[in-house]
Amino acid sequence: MIHVTATESDAVRAIEAGAIQRRFARGWHCLGLAEKFRDGKPHTVNAFGQKLVVFTGEDGKTNVLDGYCRHMGGDLSQGTVKGNEIACPFHDWRWGGDGRCKQIPYARRVPLRARTAAWPTMEQDKLLFVWNDPEGKKPPEDVTIPVVEGATRDDWTDWRWTETVVHTNAREVIDNVVDMAHFFYIHKSFPTYFKNIFEGHVATQIMKGRTREDARREGGGGGGPRMLGNTSVASYHGPSFMIDELTYHYEGYDLHSVLINCHYPIDENSFSLHSGIIVQHSDALPPEAAEATAQKLSEFILLGFEQDIEIWRNKARIDNPLLCEEDGPVYQLRRWYEQFYVDVADVTPEMTDRFEYEIDTTRPVESWQKEVDANMARRESEGASA
Repeated sequence: MIHVTATESDAVRAIEAGAIQRRFARGWHCLGLAEKFRDGKPHTVNAFGQKLVVFTGEDGKTNVLDGYCRHMGGDLSQGTVKGNEIACPFHDWRWGGDGRCKQIPYARRVPLRARTAAWPTMEQDKLLFVWNDPEGKKPPEDVTIPVVEGATRDDWTDWRWTETVVHTNAREVIDNVVDMAHFFYIHKSFPTYFKNIFEGHVATQIMKGRTREDARREGGGGGGPRMLGNTSVASYHGPSFMIDELTYHYEGYDLHSVLINCHYPIDENSFSLHSGIIVQHSDALPPEAAEATAQKLSEFILLGFEQDIEIWRNKARIDNPLLCEEDGPVYQLRRWYEQFYVDVADVTPEMTDRFEYEIDTTRPVESWQKEVDANMARRESEGASA
């Protein structure tokens, strides 16, 4: 009889996945274009495991309250905006943006304890943000969202904005910050430089790439200048709002754009994923052409999201990913991300101290170029046969 002794290298690696937290991330979350909420009507937003009501009063201020009336549980998002208050459809109790009941038309006085939860809001760059904090604290002054270059300037396009619901935990989005390889295999990009910097509440990805000839052929080509590649400097400011200064390099000129990739959790198993893009006008890209380009880029970005969503829909949640050198600092990113899910007093230096990591792209670029060349050779052969 032969006895085989298992070594550590022979052992099957098991996938580990802990229970998903019900707690939702502390930080600013973007609900989308602010203009959407200025129509004089209440809006339902399902976020952070509950229903919220968003409404703009006559004073022009947009407010976010818990969605259910503290009187008898009426759905405030089915109510009516009256002046600066939201009126419950059940008994017409009027709730102000500060969460206090301002009046009850049929009552002589308002109960002293008539108060509901009001969520801190911020409007910036034509976007509406809401602050979530499980500890109930107000947003610190040093935790901010930077002003987006061009969002309110005449020499940039208007936002092209998309929204879609994804049925998985929001952590799956964050892993993309360090995942260089998936850009080649999922999004048909060709990264040639990739670096991450984490510091404080900001996580940055710097990526440079060139155009894939095999992907260009699949896309159909067309007239106009040839695109050579792109440069991306993308930073998450907090747990859910990424600003990407994205430059496309064409023969003869650069196209400057700003891409927003953001989300808010609906519950622990789903989130609302948003994207927005603006494009700068230039001599090579006058206003009308810039608007058309912004629309095309928006559609292209939405396609990229759909490619990610298909992966997320079918993948397993994994807490112990098995990594190679070129996979990037996945565990360090997750430690950075953890700061938003613990009390402020429990945030540790390893979550916020500056960390930098640059992937050596020598091997990936060599491998990917061989794959591109093989694809091109096969297509040329198929074209000749046809």
